[in-house]
Amino acid sequence: MGIAQLGVAIPNFWFALLLVYVFAVWLRLLPAGGFPGWGAGIWPGLKALVLPAVALALPQAAILARVTRSAMLEVLGEDYIRTARAKGMPRRTVLWRHALRNAMIPVLTIMGLQFSFLLAGTIIIENVFYLPGLGRLVFQAITQRDLIVVEGVVMLLVASVVLVNLIVDILYAVVDPRLRVRA
Repeated sequence: MGIAQLGVAIPNFWFALLLVYVFAVWLRLLPAGGFPGWGAGIWPGLKALVLPAVALALPQAAILARVTRSAMLEVLGEDYIRTARAKGMPRRTVLWRHALRNAMIPVLTIMGLQFSFLLAGTIIIENVFYLPGLGRLVFQAITQRDLIVVEGVVMLLVASVVLVNLIVDILYAVVDPRLRVRA
């Protein structure tokens, strides 16, 4: 869990700069920034998106790993888990069918909350890697005081966050049947 703690502690823009230094400057495996477009081919486009995707995803994955671990540890101490083990169920079945399913509620909550942080992080990451996207568009619109574009992008981002929260609420009922509304 030390790696997860490190992932939580490092801001994504700093992690992005470290990734650029290691993989673009030092090892020369991936481009440092820019996007050649899909017209240049699939492989150059994917190579240009690897570092930004890792810079955005790794800190979020570290948080998710910590929450999943703590939720699983809490669930594994419950009576029904001991009962399932006492009945002779295989450990894998107990973990996947009983423990993980019941530990998914806090994990889904964090995943829903992380979506808005992911959107906010794209503004910084797109500027670090000089990528075209909504984050760069809103940053340029703010610096040029183009309020119509800022309002449009903010409304789009708000609508996507509301939609993701709705999906998370629906997934609660899928994961835990006790949360379903009975008519």
